[in-house]
Amino acid sequence: MSLSHDHSDWTDRGFLPHLDQPGLIQSVTFRLADSMPQDRREEWEYLLQFENESERIRQIEMWLDNGAGSCVLRYPVCAKIVEEAIRFFDGERYRLLAWCIMPNHVHVLFETYESHPVGGVIHSWKTYTARVINKHLRREGPLWQQDYFDRFIRDANHLENEARYIEGNPITACLVERAEDWPFSSAYNRK
Repeated sequence: MSLSHDHSDWTDRGFLPHLDQPGLIQSVTFRLADSMPQDRREEWEYLLQFENESERIRQIEMWLDNGAGSCVLRYPVCAKIVEEAIRFFDGERYRLLAWCIMPNHVHVLFETYESHPVGGVIHSWKTYTARVINKHLRREGPLWQQDYFDRFIRDANHLENEARYIEGNPITACLVERAEDWPFSSAYNRK
């Protein structure tokens, strides 16, 4: 694993900019389509006043942790569908380092492999899980928000902090007292 990369592979599909290179370690968050309801639009606009991107992201994470939207991933069967999807190609298309499935969003820290760009990996996770979860819940329509947040890992310290953050997210959201007690996470699966 190398944490030093040429960052010339930025892409922008009209949403958020993404960096994609084989061997790059990425921290990705994707969330349910209704995780930030329209009636909270004023709060979104409030975020625009923060010039510091880190503060905006911290605020968004705080709102997500408060459990907005339908939170269908709180149902163990739905969370298990997502868990199985993200673990399915581990070691083949990517290498999972840490992950956590929260009630309305998912965090994954992973290393990308050649011929399997991060966008394609996430698209396959979201497409498969949306189809299966919608069928299980007998619902139609978008399950996931269209885009995702990604952050490339700069160095070993950043990697350690990001893994701790991801696995500690259920503690931050007051869902459990210890990371290894959250059943849909890499911390729990290491027990």
